[in-house]
Amino acid sequence: MNPPPRVAIVGPTASGKSAVAMSAAEQHGDVELVSVDSMQVYRGMDIGTAKPTPAERQRVRHHLIDLVDTDQDFTVAEFQRTYRGALDDIAGRGKRTILVGGTGLYHRAVIDDLDLPGEWPEVRARLRREASEHGVRTLHARLATVDPDAAARIEPDNERRVIRALEVCEGSGRRFSSFGPGLDTYPPTAVHQIGLRWDRAVLAERIERRVRRMIADGLVDEVATIAAGAGFSTTAAQALGYKEILAHLGGLTPGETKPVPPWS
Repeated sequence: MNPPPRVAIVGPTASGKSAVAMSAAEQHGDVELVSVDSMQVYRGMDIGTAKPTPAERQRVRHHLIDLVDTDQDFTVAEFQRTYRGALDDIAGRGKRTILVGGTGLYHRAVIDDLDLPGEWPEVRARLRREASEHGVRTLHARLATVDPDAAARIEPDNERRVIRALEVCEGSGRRFSSFGPGLDTYPPTAVHQIGLRWDRAVLAERIERRVRRMIADGLVDEVATIAAGAGFSTTAAQALGYKEILAHLGGLTPGETKPVPPWS
């Protein structure tokens, strides 16, 4: 018996992906939603991730939301494994799946079934210390020596990605760029993808309205509460909106490059 077909709703921030997915799921009745968002996995990060409300989750079953606490790292490889378990659960109950969310890499990981490398936490921890002591550009120069292709695709100041690439090179003994077909390749997929598109000016207005609404709903307090409590892991602290508010709470202004205080 073939598994039920899967559909992915894709599009830029504030394009209405969640609303479309909810409407489709409620109309058909046998559809469950799988969040493909790198930050909705974190408990407590609700406002800034535009997480579905408890009422919406009551009406339609959602998966891959609130998986870990904010002080835990959560990688795309972990997401991919969890996603496969959710699909088995949904298909085992004879339901259909709509994928919805705003993280492009996570969509690629599950739609194109990317070949993802493992993890080496001890190597990663050492590389973080080296980045703190010597600067991330020093690590990027090292990456350019061991994996020029990966280095060419990663900005020299992107500490998280530089460290990850070197972690894989050292831990696996393979070039980071050797895993999978790469993000420039689009293999055939059984997932039906529906893209939402808006005029850029209209989309900019929708994004501004969303940001203002999030601030009014208490986003700054949400970030401050997490920072004063469990704190943010390296991955959680990269969330769009959260890292900017963390910088604001740390006394920085736009354009400053001083590191954000280590909340976790």
